[in-house]
Amino acid sequence: MHIYREITPLQEPDVFVVLNSFNNGFNYPIHNHPEFELNLVSGISGERIVGDSTEHYFDNDLVLLGSNLYHKWDGDEALLHSGQPYRVITIQFGMDLFSSKLLQKDRFYKIRKLLQDASRGIKFHGKTFEAAKSKMVALTEDQGFTSVIGFLQLLDLLSQTTEMTFLASEGFTPQALRSDSNRIQIAYGYILKNFHDPDLKIGDLAALVNMSSSTFSHFFQKYTNKNFTEFLIDVRLGNVCKLLLNTDENISQISYRSGFNNSANFNRLFRKYRSCTPAEYRRRNKENGDFDWEKQMTPSQFLPNGAKVMADAGPFEYSTTKVVHA
Repeated sequence: MHIYREITPLQEPDVFVVLNSFNNGFNYPIHNHPEFELNLVSGISGERIVGDSTEHYFDNDLVLLGSNLYHKWDGDEALLHSGQPYRVITIQFGMDLFSSKLLQKDRFYKIRKLLQDASRGIKFHGKTFEAAKSKMVALTEDQGFTSVIGFLQLLDLLSQTTEMTFLASEGFTPQALRSDSNRIQIAYGYILKNFHDPDLKIGDLAALVNMSSSTFSHFFQKYTNKNFTEFLIDVRLGNVCKLLLNTDENISQISYRSGFNNSANFNRLFRKYRSCTPAEYRRRNKENGDFDWEKQMTPSQFLPNGAKVMADAGPFEYSTTKVVHA
C-alpha cells in the first residue's frame, strides 16, 4: 500500500495550527506525518482508516492521532453529491511541544500520557465529544494567548476522560505499556518480543513474574481489560495487518511469522476480528491508497513514500482556512 507523507503547515515558532474546512471533499491519500493531529469531522458519514482499523463513522467523529500513524477519512459518495453541508477541523502540533521544563511538571502528566497512548489512535465520544467539539470550534478563531490556554484545556479534557476507544490494534503500533506495575510491563514486553512463537502460553508469563497462572490471569486482565488469549490475538493480528499493508509477502508466510501455525484457525480469527478475509483486507486497503499525487488539490502537500523532502517543501497555499497559533 502506498503511504504518503504530508507536509503540514506547522512551523517552528507555532504552538499549533488549525485547519478549518467546509464542504472541501476528501480527495487525499492514506498518509502520515510526524506531527500529532486531532481531527473532527461533523455533518457527514463515511469510512475512516487509522493504522489497521477501518470503521464506518456516523455524522460526528473525533480522533487523536499519534506521530506517523497513517490515516484517512472518506465521505459517503451519496452524501457528498447531495450537497449536504459538513465541516472538518484539524489541529496539528509538534512532537516536542511538551518537552519543555514547564510542561514536564506533574500537572501535565495526564496530557503527556494521552499523547503516548495516541500512538494507536483514540476516538472520543459522549459528553467528552460534545465538549471537545465546542472547544475546537472556538480555536478556529485566533484569540491570541487565550487560544493557547484553550488548546491546553482541550488536551486536559481529553486526558481526563474514559469516553474513548483505541483504534489500531496492540500489535500494529507496539509501544511499551505505561503502568505503575513493573510486573505488567515485563509481561507486556515479553509478549511483544515473543508473540511470533506459536507455543507462547500464559504459564510462560506467569513464571516470568513469579505468579501462578490463575493469579496472573486475573492480574493481566485487570491492567489490560482483556484476557491473555484475546490480548495475544490482538497483537498477532495487528502484526498480520501491518505486513499485509507494507509487504508483498504471501498470506501463509505472514500468518506463520505472526504466531499462527494453523491456517484454518488464522483465517477464522481474521474474519471474526476484521470482518473480511486477509486477501480482501489487503486488496481493499491498496485500492484506498490509489492517489494521483501530481494532481492533488493542494500542490506539494503530499509526497510519495520515500520521496526526498526538500527544505522548502510544502504547499504555497492550503485549500482550506488555516489559523496559525504562534
